[in-house]
Amino acid sequence: MRETLFNWLAGRVSGARCLDLFAGSGALGLEALSRGAAHVQFVERHAEAARELGSLLVAWGAHNAAVRRAEALGFLAGTAEPFDLVFLDPPFDTDLIGRAAARLEGGGWLAPRALIYVECAARAGLPTLPAAWAPLKAKTAGEVGYHLLERSDIGESK
Repeated sequence: MRETLFNWLAGRVSGARCLDLFAGSGALGLEALSRGAAHVQFVERHAEAARELGSLLVAWGAHNAAVRRAEALGFLAGTAEPFDLVFLDPPFDTDLIGRAAARLEGGGWLAPRALIYVECAARAGLPTLPAAWAPLKAKTAGEVGYHLLERSDIGESK
């Protein structure tokens, strides 16, 4: 799935500001760093995972990345900074995708034409997402549905 995702993102990662909102191991954000992202902000609620990710970034010498130990929705209640690429891969048995999407869209977290990658249980499908998020690509792999969406440029005339 990761290879497919980064093929979809070709040309849009280099120089991008990225948010790995439910970071876990940080695999998606780390891949973005390895492909030239300008900055990656990792958000992870579990102390041990956040600590391990921080140690890995130090070992890599990744000065263009930061780890914040926080609940994702709590992080999104803070001061917004716009991101070009957001990874949303929360635990499947929650309603966090829809809630995080609403905060991302309404809180100033997304740059115009930002790309949003969402993983969810394939059987459940995507929850209701902001109207400005247009689907670009989607696939399933076993029980996982993965989707790439693009935020429409609100000021753009159609």
